Amino acid sequence: MSTERIAVGVIGLGTMGMGAACSLLRAGVDTWGCDNRAERLREFTAAGGRTAPTPLDLAQQVSVLITLVVNAAQTEEVLFGRQGAVAGLRKGSLVIASATTPPAFAEALGARLTDAGMLALDAPVSGGGAKAAQGAMTVMASGSEQAFTAAAPVLEAIASKTYRLGDRPGIGSTFKMINQHLAGVHIAAACEAMALGIRSGCDPQRLYEVICDCAGASWMFQNRVPHILAGDYRPLSAVDIFVKDMGIVQDQARAIGAPLPLAATALQMYLQAHAAGFGHDDDASLVKLFPGVDLPKPQAAP
Repeated sequence: MSTERIAVGVIGLGTMGMGAACSLLRAGVDTWGCDNRAERLREFTAAGGRTAPTPLDLAQQVSVLITLVVNAAQTEEVLFGRQGAVAGLRKGSLVIASATTPPAFAEALGARLTDAGMLALDAPVSGGGAKAAQGAMTVMASGSEQAFTAAAPVLEAIASKTYRLGDRPGIGSTFKMINQHLAGVHIAAACEAMALGIRSGCDPQRLYEVICDCAGASWMFQNRVPHILAGDYRPLSAVDIFVKDMGIVQDQARAIGAPLPLAATALQMYLQAHAAGFGHDDDASLVKLFPGVDLPKPQAAP
């Protein structure tokens, strides 16, 4: 499928969705955006995109639809709600579902879309806002051969790596769940380690530099600790995202009888941060949970 013959709609213009939508624009794809925040629509229009007020309105303009919303409930609403996109899509259109959702939801969603005459690709993404803005996300995808064929030019524009993981929806979301398990545990461990180091008298900046050159480093340590060093907890990825994602991990573990002590502890830390009022703050704010830690203060604006 040539990018010249398709129009793509992106529902959800948050950090990841805006990055994907702008990457599609740079690739020369006719791209539409939809979001319930007026400022995000204005930002996308300024970037050269076109917008629609509702998912239903957007669906009438496109043949490929990407949902990059927060969770399963929002995915359900934007596709099948009162102004849902499915009612406006032509038969044979492709829906790329990229929110992090439970595998069972992704599998059932694929069946519902197929029954509605659509192609469905279960395609959660990873890489953070920087990779999304570069068109360099990692996509964990599963679906039919026809869905992959239809999605090819879109995935080429938004991702540096697409893993084809199976022929039915649900498999991609299972792989994403495992990624989120590791990400959530690594963030919690990074915050705990920094709290221990600071309270033990380590210089925070030097501690970060040393650990980044040692075996104890992780991608999350390297990515999140700078937020702590800057005292900047503006949400690049909020605590409540991991309340949701670690909840998905725990629900799956309960369903199949798999003990996950590390995931369970990490989930409790995210829940504690939420209860302390940090739910909308960056997930690095878990470091604030540890008593007696003299954290770096926010840097003054120049």
